[in-house]
Amino acid sequence: MRYSPLITDLYELTMLAGYHEQGMHERPAVFDLFFRHNPFKGGYAVFAGLEPALSYLEDLSFSEEELAYLDSLKLFRPSFLDYLAGFQFKGRVIAPGEGTVVFGTEPLVTIEGGLAEAQFVETALLNIINFQTLVATKAARIKQAAGDATVLEFGLRRAQGPDGGLSEARAAYVGGVCSTSNVLAGMRYGIPVRGTHAHSWIMAFPDELTAFRRYADNFPDSCILLIDTYDTLGSGLPNALTVARELRERGHELVGVRIDSGDLAYLSRQVRSAFDAAGFPAVKIVASNELDEFVIESIRSEGGQVDIYGVGTRLATCAGEGGGALGGVYKLVKIDGEAKLKITSDLAKSTLPDRKRVLRAVAPDGSFIQDVIALHDEEVLPGAQVFDPANPIQQKRIPREARLIELRGTVMVNGRRCAPSPTLQSCAELSNSELKRLPEGCLRLVNPHLYKVSISPGVNTLRLKLMSQIQSRYGE
Repeated sequence: MRYSPLITDLYELTMLAGYHEQGMHERPAVFDLFFRHNPFKGGYAVFAGLEPALSYLEDLSFSEEELAYLDSLKLFRPSFLDYLAGFQFKGRVIAPGEGTVVFGTEPLVTIEGGLAEAQFVETALLNIINFQTLVATKAARIKQAAGDATVLEFGLRRAQGPDGGLSEARAAYVGGVCSTSNVLAGMRYGIPVRGTHAHSWIMAFPDELTAFRRYADNFPDSCILLIDTYDTLGSGLPNALTVARELRERGHELVGVRIDSGDLAYLSRQVRSAFDAAGFPAVKIVASNELDEFVIESIRSEGGQVDIYGVGTRLATCAGEGGGALGGVYKLVKIDGEAKLKITSDLAKSTLPDRKRVLRAVAPDGSFIQDVIALHDEEVLPGAQVFDPANPIQQKRIPREARLIELRGTVMVNGRRCAPSPTLQSCAELSNSELKRLPEGCLRLVNPHLYKVSISPGVNTLRLKLMSQIQSRYGE
């Protein structure tokens, strides 16, 4: 799928025009994409959206129609439009793999290239990475809350338009959702598709039992019946049991039943007991109806017997405290070989200058201890003293027994991928594996353990030096 270069903010183009006019457009520059705070007031985020972002960068070019539209705005000189006619991304990209567990402050995607190309891609990259990382994180939280149960994504009808629905289904799969109701997402990304039927199917027939029978006739080996249209326990359950027996007599088995309203914990217990007593222990119970991680956790704590959670609205819209959007930002950190720093009165919002690497300290048992942001050519060893990026007075040592690994790698050079794209399944497996290696408490939904992200001595010294120079220059 091609992303138009016009998926951008106008100011990216006006800055490009200015850089071009000033002869600055080819100056070597480095930008970092990162977020400051973990979404949902949680203990982590799951990085997603890299492959769509790389596709955008590889295909970046302006069509004649797009150039004609820009010309019609009467903002840009012909020489700039001629420049855009041959515009491509030829830079370098450094990033973690999709599915990697990441945290606030640390650079996720680093773009190195000419100032014009590195600046221009800001809006699109933020659009892709912010949303998909947010969704993947929400999906991971929901999957963690569901325990051994599986999670079905069916948020398309509540998503932010068709494109948002596709991106949401993809990112949710990276975060741990096992299937989707979105048929196009199934075709495009290879995600397993699942679904049942709506209440309207039941209401279209003379009675509930007839509706169940006709659905079973059509789908005898994949039949899941929605049992709460009229009365879950008084009508839907006994009718579903009747159809389950009739299917078995014909050599088939009822796959499951879905409950979409009422007290899901209580109803699922009653339904489970009835099917077990009737000799159908393999029938799955699917629960839906405005579910999120907190509702699912409540259902489980009350003894609910749910095998599959169907999650739609609150996953597609990333609803919940601290949700709605990921506050990813894109900042210049180096130009013409000179490190750059943006400062504010709040040290926590000051950027981290220069090209950097992100190191992860791993314990002998494979669990994650902390992350360290270091200068790209700085040696950092176990036992080194590192600093809190928001309060350098607070210091900590990397455990001597820790092993330091690079969190990111080069994924694109000269505007082309360095390796074939990983499968979406492998991204999901990485996410699942990494979540299991987090310190105890990071997965808590409320008041999670705060995973430590520190800066190295080199980053701390350089930042303080640049702050002093800026304050001297501007009198702050």
